[in-house]
Amino acid sequence: MSLLDALAIEERHGFDEVNRAIQRAGLGDGLPVVPPTPARVTAMLAGRDPGHIVATLPPARGAATLRRLALCAVLAGCAPVHLPVLAAAVEALADPAFNLLGVATTTGNTAVGLIVHGPAARHADVNGAGNALGPGAAGNATLGRALGLVLRNVAGAVPGQTDMSTQGQPAKYTFCFAENEPASPWGALHAARGLASTQAAVTVFSASGLLEIVDAASSDGAGVLTTCAQSMLAAGSLGGTGLLGGGQPLLLLAPEHAALIARTHSREQAQAALLAQARLPLERLAPDVRAHLLAGLPPGAPAPAAAAIAGQPEDVLLAVVGGVGRKSTYVPGWSGGGRAVTRPVDFS
Repeated sequence: MSLLDALAIEERHGFDEVNRAIQRAGLGDGLPVVPPTPARVTAMLAGRDPGHIVATLPPARGAATLRRLALCAVLAGCAPVHLPVLAAAVEALADPAFNLLGVATTTGNTAVGLIVHGPAARHADVNGAGNALGPGAAGNATLGRALGLVLRNVAGAVPGQTDMSTQGQPAKYTFCFAENEPASPWGALHAARGLASTQAAVTVFSASGLLEIVDAASSDGAGVLTTCAQSMLAAGSLGGTGLLGGGQPLLLLAPEHAALIARTHSREQAQAALLAQARLPLERLAPDVRAHLLAGLPPGAPAPAAAAIAGQPEDVLLAVVGGVGRKSTYVPGWSGGGRAVTRPVDFS
């Protein structure tokens, strides 16, 4: 039985008492938690089978039962409507393509990010407009936090024990937002990834930090794309695959930037333009880094002239997020590799 399963919080236990017990047990994230009383956990489950296993999560091979997810959701301050979204995100994390074992145990600073799409964003009150990456919306804050608590308490990614991040980052507390789909000239990201645009869905991705991209001067989409491409050339994001940003970078375009680009570029054309321009000449790398990259090439493979951000255009993920202003955000992925995963949400 895990420490999470052994929780026995009752209504008679005071808030301070509960929080001290949670922190002593190592089940919290350092912030105050909502006491997971039986009544709150029952309400969170909303009649669902508490023993149903949504997924098994590395590194500890923890069984993500609905009861365990409900406990983490209560601790984080979620509402019952958030549990199906959290469950879909957990199912996505378990996909081998995401590489949760690597993401959860790396010495890198990577955090797990969550994008909520379509009806799921509306049902769960997840903000995709102004300040979508910041505070203010309950769904953004609590869902991201609940996913972080699942990583700690179910997957077993405990800081200093299995989560070996050298520095970490604030997104490890919570990193959840929606798309600003009404403002997207290309439709929703989850539709581009094969689901119906009307489908409630989530996408999980690894995030090695955020970089603001400011371009209020360009008068056309080509100029904005050039600014974005040059902003994605971070030598320190070079991974073992020889690709920058883990090979599947995420670009969160402000609506004004997206509208300007869409005058002349489809989503696919924008992805291709970014891939073509975002290339870091190997001569700009430190000598030892360059030698390490070249040593990792397959035998007989020609040496590239530059490091790219992805292997193919569709690996450059584009989503429209935010409000007024010509300021976008680049989210490099984990340099160790792993892919974003999208799953539908079942609210039934």
